[in-house]
Amino acid sequence: MPYLFLSPFLVSFLAFVVYPLIYAANLSTTRTRIIGGTTFVGIDNYLRALSDDNFWTGVRNMVAFGIVQVPIMLGAALGAALLLDSGILKRPTVFRLVFFLPFAVPSVVAALVWGYLYGQSFGPIAQIARFLSLDPPLFITPATVIPSLANITTWQWTGYNMVIMYAALKAIPTELYEAARVDGASGLRIAWHIKIPAIAPAIMLTLVFSIIGTFQLFNEPNLFRITSPTVVGTNFTPNMYVYNLAFGNQQFDYSAAIAFTLAVVTALLVALVLGFNAWRRRRA
Repeated sequence: MPYLFLSPFLVSFLAFVVYPLIYAANLSTTRTRIIGGTTFVGIDNYLRALSDDNFWTGVRNMVAFGIVQVPIMLGAALGAALLLDSGILKRPTVFRLVFFLPFAVPSVVAALVWGYLYGQSFGPIAQIARFLSLDPPLFITPATVIPSLANITTWQWTGYNMVIMYAALKAIPTELYEAARVDGASGLRIAWHIKIPAIAPAIMLTLVFSIIGTFQLFNEPNLFRITSPTVVGTNFTPNMYVYNLAFGNQQFDYSAAIAFTLAVVTALLVALVLGFNAWRRRRA
């Protein structure tokens, strides 16, 4: 009987997750030529990926993006969660809704909205700057495109991470707070010495999710490429590079190898973060 109830999920999982992965893994070990057809090439596509400057350019862009965006987003989410848990807000439900609402906005819509706000000729920010006799700020340049993209994803995902941290805060026994207040601890000391250490696993979970999400970035830069192709190229992110290889150049075999290589790079970075966290906890 349990397997009967699990069967719809298991069938869907095998059909839409496991089988496509197996198919892509097999595809990544082949090469299709105009003359000769499809042949097995083993790990040649992976060796080519390791020396592909376009792929590593996208990886470097995402590392720079993550360094800028992830700490800001998680810091804002943690601050909002602590503020909600403190009980000092008069309308916590409204506050929680306002923070979480951007997560309900599809990423394509969010990119379009912020693209309008960033616009140089019609955007409201540019219009306000001209009204004040100032030069409109340039949001989509080689130096500012990563912070501009980071602003969009931070706006959209802070509420999601806040909910995870807030749920972890609600699981902390209130006896700990009462004992700390009896000892004369202030609200800030309780937050720093009790709340944040207690939800460290939840913070680490959001960090891992954020690292994975960073290397999956696609919709926002892909839309910006339409208006600023000289700033955001087809290899600005690894996922954009995979997409353009597959559907632009019809190199499905090589794009599959790039996708698996990206998965390995992401897994190594996540393992590095988790390993550092385990080492820090042992030292503490």
